[in-house]
Amino acid sequence: MAREYIVLVAGPMGAGKTTAISALSEIPVVRTEALNTDPQRNAKATTTVALDYGEISLGDGDKVRLYGVPGQDRFDFMWRILEKRALGMMLLVDNDGPDPLSELERYLHSFEALGTRGALVIGITRRDVGRGPAMDAYYARLTQLGRVLPLFSVDARNAAQVRTMLGALIAMVEAKAGAALPTGAIA
Repeated sequence: MAREYIVLVAGPMGAGKTTAISALSEIPVVRTEALNTDPQRNAKATTTVALDYGEISLGDGDKVRLYGVPGQDRFDFMWRILEKRALGMMLLVDNDGPDPLSELERYLHSFEALGTRGALVIGITRRDVGRGPAMDAYYARLTQLGRVLPLFSVDARNAAQVRTMLGALIAMVEAKAGAALPTGAIA
């Protein structure tokens, strides 16, 4: 029986959510871009205002549906709409942002319910710029928060790197589903 995985791609504006979905999607990505009215936060010309959507086919007819959520707080109502059916989330954090460790913590808190019932992996983007914290600082922050989560250094443009993150996420979803089966049940 074919399975469907609903996966959110979340993170602050400019972290690479749309780019990551574009790197993976087998269909043209559905985008809801508008002019960026917050250039002080990020100088990019446009930003996602509702969602991005892409799809990936897996073996045996399984499908991954990728939903990119807007990165600005004023669109957080879309976060709640999209997370209802999600089985997991790829959180992207812009290492070159003003305070990436605080952004990490803010998104973990904002999506705490999904993190509890689903699966979560974290990708640190824009490390090539070289201005932000080292990976050890992210591990330390996760430890302070009492969280043990897969953490990747990822280029959102690189399909192989994003696919590795997605593979880890799906493995976590499957492990959680297997652990939820009653004793003696066959998956």
